[in-house]
Amino acid sequence: MEKILFNKKIIQIAGLFIFFMIIALYAFFVSRDLIFGVKIKNVNIVDGGTVTDSVMKLTGNAKNAIKLVLDGREISVDQQGNFSETIALLPGYNIIDIKAQDKFGYVDEKNYKLIYKNL
Repeated sequence: MEKILFNKKIIQIAGLFIFFMIIALYAFFVSRDLIFGVKIKNVNIVDGGTVTDSVMKLTGNAKNAIKLVLDGREISVDQQGNFSETIALLPGYNIIDIKAQDKFGYVDEKNYKLIYKNL
């Protein structure tokens, strides 16, 4: 009789544990945007690189961003966070500043340095 009660108690504890784990996993899934914040990635610029074309198509992804600013002007972002913009480079040293902000106010900023050599 005691063994049956002991097994019943273990099953109850295991059930409660599984229930609370499901709640914790669901809470993590719902709040992952808040936890991970905004990230700028997959930008098609080689930092410190040299280019020979004065016009450059800049693409990348700003995950979880609602606002994206490229060199002081706001550019559009699609639902997945992808962006694409054409920029003009000046001869010599150029700094490209990308700043993304998410709905909670968190900011990710990246600076890329390029040298444009006019051939």
